[in-house]
Amino acid sequence: MTRYVERTTSTSQPLLHQHGRQIQEFGSVRQLPVGLSYDARMYSCERVNRILSDTQILYALYKKHHWLMRGHTFYQLHLLLDKHAGEQLALVDMLAERVQTLGGVAVGDPRHVAEITKVPRPPDGAEEVPAMLSRLLEAHEMILTDAHDAAARVADMGDDGTNDILVSNVIRTGELQAWFIAEHLVDTPVVRA
Repeated sequence: MTRYVERTTSTSQPLLHQHGRQIQEFGSVRQLPVGLSYDARMYSCERVNRILSDTQILYALYKKHHWLMRGHTFYQLHLLLDKHAGEQLALVDMLAERVQTLGGVAVGDPRHVAEITKVPRPPDGAEEVPAMLSRLLEAHEMILTDAHDAAARVADMGDDGTNDILVSNVIRTGELQAWFIAEHLVDTPVVRA
């Protein structure tokens, strides 16, 4: 007589093609013990998600322009833009984690980011170097303007953590990067005074 034993142990076979139900909708916040009101957390999540989407686009612009850089300052700009991209990527993670800390859902899918961002889409091809640098500066200014406004408003609502991230990280990093990029658009002689 053959005995069949019911399998009760797990295997190393991955369970592929799983789909689950959505457990939290984008634009909602769940209760976490962070000492902030629902309204403050909701407002902060909405503002941070907008800045997060713009920052993700700025990161992508930095990488694109890093790859497409040309001319006599190729090497310096190639390295600078890659450094700035890395710093923007760190901000992306910090902003997303702030949304999660407040009980929200961070915008992450690139298609969703494209729906939220205010940063204009660049041409698919390569632009001249000054145009690429100007595009980066315009994106920085949009993010900085939004971050200054958001920092003041979340501070008024008592959200010091979000204010700190916006001021200490987003604004300070963005201002410094904008300065470095802007200096490459000053029309100065290269060889003769």
